[in-house]
Amino acid sequence: MIEDRPVDSFGAFRRIDPRVFTIPLMIYAASRLVQLTIVSWMIPAHSDGGVRDRLLAWDAGWFTRVAEEGYPHGYTYDADGNLSGNGLAFFPGYPLLIRGVHEVTRLSYDTSALTVTWLAAAAAAILVCALGRSLYDERVGVMLTVLFCTQPMSLVLSMGYSEAIFVAFLAGMLLAAHKEHWLTAGALGLAAALTRPTGAAAAVALAVAVLLNMRRDGVRWRPVVAAAVALAGVPAYLLWVGLRVGSMNAWFDIQTAGWGSTFDWGVSTFRFVRDSLHSSDGWVEISIAWMLLIVVVIAGVAIKQRVWPPLLVYGLIALVLVLGEGGFFHSKPRLFVPVLLLLVPGAVALARTGTRTAILVLSGYAAFGLWYGAYLVTVWHFAI
Repeated sequence: MIEDRPVDSFGAFRRIDPRVFTIPLMIYAASRLVQLTIVSWMIPAHSDGGVRDRLLAWDAGWFTRVAEEGYPHGYTYDADGNLSGNGLAFFPGYPLLIRGVHEVTRLSYDTSALTVTWLAAAAAAILVCALGRSLYDERVGVMLTVLFCTQPMSLVLSMGYSEAIFVAFLAGMLLAAHKEHWLTAGALGLAAALTRPTGAAAAVALAVAVLLNMRRDGVRWRPVVAAAVALAGVPAYLLWVGLRVGSMNAWFDIQTAGWGSTFDWGVSTFRFVRDSLHSSDGWVEISIAWMLLIVVVIAGVAIKQRVWPPLLVYGLIALVLVLGEGGFFHSKPRLFVPVLLLLVPGAVALARTGTRTAILVLSGYAAFGLWYGAYLVTVWHFAI
């Protein structure tokens, strides 16, 4: 066994160039200002709720309820005795942070949720930029950040949802792993795994990074511990839910009952795309169908470009989880937000073009992406 060399677990973050902070923060702030302005403009005149209500809609209520009341002790049922969804479907990372901010600041749970999201999204923008810079160069990092902050449904980075905090943990984990700061990577991988189910994909990505390191440097305890800790996160929460409810399949039962989320290896996705492109008269369904096709093509490009294996593995597993699951298809654009792999080919291509071309392409992309998210929370009548 090769001995571990001394490492500074947090050195990956202390040595980041200051521009990796200032540039992504400016991109993030500008994208939020523009998008929230669009949301305010698009809210129907007869609507009772304002921008804040849109940012706290749908799943945000579940997260704040868990933060305030804790988890239920078992299954819940509707008035007809049918199994229904409950708070156990939502992983604890985000609700714990909401409760923590509430306890420290005494802000309301709703305001605490938005506070966590906005701070986490700012951190995510910084870390996504730093990751792009570490894997490629500074120009790719900037392009990656713009694509991340302005993609369709990037509005979720302002809402009471867990995507922002998950991406912050994920990008931080990948950055730490790329710089071989293993204990930091393991801690962030565990945090990601306790924030969203796709944390399992992040943990596998970390394990791939560890295996690559072991091939080069042999077995060392820090990488092994990091991977083991991250890999334990999702199974630990599912086990805890199972023991709390009294059924090892409880989390999956609750997901299916409440949100129709059943993994069917893409059968439902295939039917949705086929039917939407063949006979749908709704442009949202058609746009989502095209997005589902486009992301598959982009994934193929990423494979051909030989993206860094841990990021590639995470992205492909996360994409399979999104495409392979049934349920509400208008949630798919939101579920693509943490799949950073989908942004890499575009970021690399834009970084290799001239500045004028990159600005024109990014302006068009941002205009559509920021408007699209605003539309889905103001005009669209279904949950995202």
